[in-house]
Amino acid sequence: MKAIYSLILVVALILIAIVGAGLLGIGYLFGVIIPYLAVLVFVVGFVVRVVSWGRSPVPFRIPTTCGQARKSLPMFKDKWNRLDNPGTKLGVVGRMFFEIVLFRSLFRNTRVEMHQGPHIAYSSSKWLWLFALMFHFTFLLIFLRHMRFFTEPVPGVFVMMDQMDSMFQILTPALYLSSVLILVALGYLLLRRLLVPTVRYISQPADYFPLFLIIGIVISGMLMRYIGVFKTDLMPVKELAMGLVQFSPTVPDGIGTTFYVHLFLVSVLLIYFPFSKLMHLGGVFLSPTRNLPNDSREKRHVNPWNYPVKFHTYEAYEDENRKAMVEAGLPVEKPLEEETEETSGEEASDDNAEKKE
Repeated sequence: MKAIYSLILVVALILIAIVGAGLLGIGYLFGVIIPYLAVLVFVVGFVVRVVSWGRSPVPFRIPTTCGQARKSLPMFKDKWNRLDNPGTKLGVVGRMFFEIVLFRSLFRNTRVEMHQGPHIAYSSSKWLWLFALMFHFTFLLIFLRHMRFFTEPVPGVFVMMDQMDSMFQILTPALYLSSVLILVALGYLLLRRLLVPTVRYISQPADYFPLFLIIGIVISGMLMRYIGVFKTDLMPVKELAMGLVQFSPTVPDGIGTTFYVHLFLVSVLLIYFPFSKLMHLGGVFLSPTRNLPNDSREKRHVNPWNYPVKFHTYEAYEDENRKAMVEAGLPVEKPLEEETEETSGEEASDDNAEKKE
């Protein structure tokens, strides 16, 4: 039911765009106002959340440790794991690079399953790692490839990405491999949430909604490119995109309803992004379990906002109660005789000082 609710919401968004831009003809709303609003919400929301995370104090080192630390006891051999338990800033940079670019922790993750007996079985999560990596890299490629609509002249790097993505002339126009791969990756991530009982149990509508939303964005984009009824002329789209970038928006004729559905879903994704789990895009850089060196054995990290506290030390306690402790048979660090001699010496010094006066 959680997945159905999310699917119904995405279908409702598609119908809103069809009715608004197609039947009512308010293309300026869906082509100019809503995209501007979406970008504004995305930028402001993203910055606010990142700044709030960045201002959160982290006085202690709490990195996730998966290997031997830099400093250990003398009895252990020096097998310092520089990536899983970095003790220097350079090690943190290496750990963050492999985590962000290659999802290293997900690659090394294991899955635990309970079988009849009962028996516990451990298996890898390599398929999840593969399709997650496929999804993120194809999404990035599609985003960069779309930059050719917002630039004039188009930089060579975007042209090269477009040519490499369509290097196999399977259809006319050429089929983008990224479009196929992202649908495969999204299908795996969705089926995993639907078919794996443990994952389905913890999944919420907020987990299904972005999957269905991105699937809708990809399918609507492919319809505009390959299906005759839904095909959209790219020249008016380029004109609209350049007008948005140059802050002189115009809505040219010849843009089909499918494009407005596509653009509206992208706008909804931008608005939804700062308030969702998708913010791990910025949060991964600020995670103290990843971006801190594990040097607690080398440095003392003091909480900077600890207020001064007057401590009653054990020495002071014993000085106050030494006689009673001795009488009760409790061990003391300083014998009672030493205290008596010191007290007698102090009293004699006081008497001599009084006589001199």
